[in-house]
Amino acid sequence: MKTNLLWAVAALAVLCAPRIVAQNAGLRSWTDAQGRKVEAAFGGVQGENVLLKLADGKTLPFAIAKLSAADQEFVKSQAGPPAAQRGTGEIPKSKAMAVERLPIDKRTFPDRVEVSAGMIDANPVAENPGERKFVYQTETFEFSSQAKLAKSVMTEVAQTFESTRLLLSQLPWGLDCHPPEGFERYQAKLFETRSDYIQAGGPENSGGVYLGALKVFMVPFPSLGLEKRGQTWYKNKNFRNDTLVHEVTHQVMDDYLQFLPVWMIEGTAEYTEMLPDTSNGFIARQHESGIKDYIKTGEKRLGGVEIPNLEEHMTMSRDQWQGLTNTPASMFTLYFRSCMIVYYFNHLDEDGKGTRFMKYMDAVYGEVSAMREFFKNPEVKRTPDGRFSYPRSLTPPDFRNPFKHIGILLDGRSYSELAAKMSEKYRALGVKLKAG
Repeated sequence: MKTNLLWAVAALAVLCAPRIVAQNAGLRSWTDAQGRKVEAAFGGVQGENVLLKLADGKTLPFAIAKLSAADQEFVKSQAGPPAAQRGTGEIPKSKAMAVERLPIDKRTFPDRVEVSAGMIDANPVAENPGERKFVYQTETFEFSSQAKLAKSVMTEVAQTFESTRLLLSQLPWGLDCHPPEGFERYQAKLFETRSDYIQAGGPENSGGVYLGALKVFMVPFPSLGLEKRGQTWYKNKNFRNDTLVHEVTHQVMDDYLQFLPVWMIEGTAEYTEMLPDTSNGFIARQHESGIKDYIKTGEKRLGGVEIPNLEEHMTMSRDQWQGLTNTPASMFTLYFRSCMIVYYFNHLDEDGKGTRFMKYMDAVYGEVSAMREFFKNPEVKRTPDGRFSYPRSLTPPDFRNPFKHIGILLDGRSYSELAAKMSEKYRALGVKLKAG
């Protein structure tokens, strides 16, 4: 589910470098479902995307489902049989997956992540003022608004949603991003007033929320910074999208959340939110400037930065976390520390390539795959409230231990050793830490 712009960019890169094309081995002609062609080498598979290695050295992902039938068969033939069939001891894949995941040593962080105009063209599919329902659709999201939104507003909202999803699919975390089972698109609801938002289940002290049980993102107009002119809502000077990026990250990672500790859930959302953005996406390569700006904000709000008690923070239960988020200041502290930990594992730990973090996320992906296979079984019955039943002959995935794979991140180190290394790396980055 990638943008058509990506194909156009790939084609342009090749057309602008004909001499390089002639000198690179492994290049072949790829054709998408619309008959457009581009020259690139096969770079592996990541989730639902094939990685196209262009002549100029760039690697771009493209949805396998949008390739021609012949090229889809080529990808399958290159990927080989699933690891489980080869007996390599790798994480078992879902039976639905026909291709191999990209090996960790071949994954890289993206440079820029940008969406095309067509991808965020929020087309209205229903308008019913009497029922306060205006429905818009983009490539992978459906938005239900209580009031009519100006085209410029809906385009910017759609850009944030779609570019966040695209970012998560291109990060080397190996996320398999697609709408929840039973939904053609991710669902979002936009409420005209805070009272409407709270009445629908939004937390009173929140600016927006992703409700996993309902598989829906909800946000009130005031949190976005909208004002009414006539019968249509427009952006005002307070328009902002940071809450959207944070919560959309939760939405796209929905299948993974129950297998992650809460610091990881919030830390990954803070990570995507702190990345520098543009009018149509993210400049992911500028993550260092992003974390430095983020830390400056933390220094002002917290009066300084310190590495937390990592064992306490990284093994905190959801109930413990909830008990510590009773004020905006305490909530910010938890989120801030979580982002620092996630950033460390992605860019400062050991080789600086995020290898341990990728191994951790691959282990979690194994849990997600097992869960998806479990719910595909016709003997497993699900109810609208999220509960499920199954015969005693079946063993459900372990939903109760979100700390199961923390050892991958520690990799034999104690929490105190890890804290010392974090302090060292952040100081090298120019971050002033409080004395412990």
